[in-house]
Amino acid sequence: MARLNDRAYQILKTELKKAAKAKGSNGTTLLGIVLQRLEKMRLERGDFATETQIRETVTDHFPEFSPKVIRQAARANGQIGLGQWLKWGVLGVIIGAGGLWVVNLPFPPIRRPVANAAPILLLPSFFQMDQNYRQAIAHVEQADQLLNQATSGADIALGAEKVKAAQGNLDRLPVWFLGYEPVGYCSFFGCSWRFTVDEFQAARQKVGRMEAQAFQETNALTALATAEQTLTTAKTQYQQGGDDAQRQGAIAHWQVALDQLSQIPPNTLAGRLAAQKLIAHERDFAELTGTVASTQQTNEHISVAKAFGKQAAQMSQNPPHPASKWQQILDLWEEAIDELNRVQAGDAGYVEAQTLRAQYVANLAQIKTREESERQAIAAFDQANVAISRLLANTPDDPAAVNKTATASQIQEIITELEKIETGTTAHAKAQELLSSARAKLAQLQ
Repeated sequence: MARLNDRAYQILKTELKKAAKAKGSNGTTLLGIVLQRLEKMRLERGDFATETQIRETVTDHFPEFSPKVIRQAARANGQIGLGQWLKWGVLGVIIGAGGLWVVNLPFPPIRRPVANAAPILLLPSFFQMDQNYRQAIAHVEQADQLLNQATSGADIALGAEKVKAAQGNLDRLPVWFLGYEPVGYCSFFGCSWRFTVDEFQAARQKVGRMEAQAFQETNALTALATAEQTLTTAKTQYQQGGDDAQRQGAIAHWQVALDQLSQIPPNTLAGRLAAQKLIAHERDFAELTGTVASTQQTNEHISVAKAFGKQAAQMSQNPPHPASKWQQILDLWEEAIDELNRVQAGDAGYVEAQTLRAQYVANLAQIKTREESERQAIAAFDQANVAISRLLANTPDDPAAVNKTATASQIQEIITELEKIETGTTAHAKAQELLSSARAKLAQLQ
């Protein structure tokens, strides 16, 4: 027959769901553990589970579970009263037995004769071993759920506590008792332990693995916290950076934080969380480095443009200058503008580059005007000199033989050419002297 019938199982299941709901999110995990135990009892063949066994199966995870419901389930399962009565009767015998602690010492040479003659005297140690076994199993189950299905650091911390508790329970289960069945105790209360020495060692190994897992999970969470702190500090340093060197240092720290996130073991909770966060952090970093590279490139173009502009401005000082020098200045401004034209719309610093470009285009136009004025001035001055030379060649030595009308016409032609020479050109000063002389000569002829 099954140790737990369907009716008793349904009674317990209904109440367990209520108790699990009251515990919140943690209740779902505990509910699954207890229901697995009850399901195992349904599949086991043997004596009916007693009220005590049902209580111990349920109350280690749900200590507030209703005793009334446990009695109801035990009654439905066909076992109520006898086990409880025997339990307290046995305890009375134990309390009245003198020197009880001696026979319960963990030494087989002492315990075996007592077990054969009066096994009831060993009830305290049997009861303690039974409780430690039950608690060890419960703590292992809880730790397994918390560590392997962790959703937060609190789950990892609680799982580590459960592993420690399970280790303590197993430490209180001496290996010798596994091959030494307490018949008297088990006949009354139903022993929980059913495994061999090998299985006991396997349980210890599992606890050891979970202890290592808890340690790894804790270290991974610490690494995650460190990486996120480094990342936050790097972002703050970049935002508050006063110059390129400080911002470059912040970017380097940012990259270190990303490397730390990528190195967290992926089989840990922290590793899974880091993998999710790393996608967004790497996207932000790529955007940042792209912006920084664009800004740096724009700054380089602006710096080069300013260097050309500065040289052009220096060469423009103290005019007038010959046309060849104005051409050199004009070439420098064009070089500066070409550098600014390399900054494309959408690039960082585009507005600054365009503002500077507008200023340089205006400067270029002024230089073009001055260069053209210089060329025209030189051309007019040369034309005036040609006219002067022609006038001198055609003027007779005898003043009386001078054709005043023709001479006046030639002088006027010279004046017209000289008047074309603008202020600020290299020929202006000499042109003014020639113009003054020509006007005086023209006045003498009139």
